[in-house]
Amino acid sequence: MELTEHPHRRLNPLTQEWILVSPHRALRPWQGEVAKRAEATGPQYDPTCYLCPGNPRAGGVSNPKYEGTFVFDNDFAALLPNVPNGRLDLESRGLLVAEGESGLCRVICFSPRHDLTLSTMTAEEIEPVVRTWKEQRARCDEGHQSCSDF
Repeated sequence: MELTEHPHRRLNPLTQEWILVSPHRALRPWQGEVAKRAEATGPQYDPTCYLCPGNPRAGGVSNPKYEGTFVFDNDFAALLPNVPNGRLDLESRGLLVAEGESGLCRVICFSPRHDLTLSTMTAEEIEPVVRTWKEQRARCDEGHQSCSDF
């Protein structure tokens, strides 16, 4: 396990709590943009949005022309499925203790409409989103894998 490449958890020696560290996420293309305040109503479709139906995401994968909720593995996930196991205690002093941490991170697009958020959707429109969350959570529970990014 490489601490600069693989997701892992580190032990905080002061609090005895484990903290998730995902160093590979520094390679994501978005590094913190200061955006202008959104307009009251935006377009229903944005050809530059990596979440909209039919548009390409980072790495060249294109979304299908989905019509409801859409779920995919996060292109820049905090956890990865096959991280080497093992525990590191650098210099055997207990100051930097780390363990490999595997998992699955998924993204749920609530709607094919770019301009909708949960706060602007009706209860009827939100029902499929909740159903999708439940289905994804059940898949994680069945697989006995750590899941995040829901």
